[in-house]
Amino acid sequence: MDNFYALMARMKNIDRWALMRSVMPENVQEHSHMVAVLAHALAVIRRDVFGVPCDPNAAAAAALFHDAPEILTGDLPTPIKYNNPEIMAAYRQVEAAAARKLLAMLPAELRPAYDPLLTGTDEETRRLVKAGDKLAAYIKCIEERRAGNDEFLLAERKSLDTLRSYAMPEVDYFLERFIPAFERTLDEQGAMDYREPEHPGE
Repeated sequence: MDNFYALMARMKNIDRWALMRSVMPENVQEHSHMVAVLAHALAVIRRDVFGVPCDPNAAAAAALFHDAPEILTGDLPTPIKYNNPEIMAAYRQVEAAAARKLLAMLPAELRPAYDPLLTGTDEETRRLVKAGDKLAAYIKCIEERRAGNDEFLLAERKSLDTLRSYAMPEVDYFLERFIPAFERTLDEQGAMDYREPEHPGE
């Protein structure tokens, strides 16, 4: 049985931030979409602003599948996952085994296309996905704070410190140019600022 895509659809059943009280619950599918948007953005910035060759589509695809093993492993909370090197190394082995099991659920002719997405991509794409992942977490923290939830305040500070530590120009560019908008209301973002056309069909 080819269960791969049916299992992908179950990503929405895996909750993130399991140990945190959230105003807005988030699942792995939602998170993966946002990471894909952000990794794609970082790659475009790298290519079009800083002139470094980069493939935004490869970054977006890798981001969509970066948490796919959690379909089989679940989402281990960050304080546990990174508690010590032994736990982290063991969890990485579990993730790798889960990725291989997912890959084996595809027909043989499709596996070469998905192998790098599930079991590892090139280093620069991996760094972009990692940065997109941390950006998504940082944005989630901002949203929770703005909703009146102080549960994420420490995570917000740590996420920003981590992002700055990457020393990636495209990350710094995104933080400076785009993060301030996440502090604004919908009206302040201009989403509702539009005019009706003066002439029908305009």
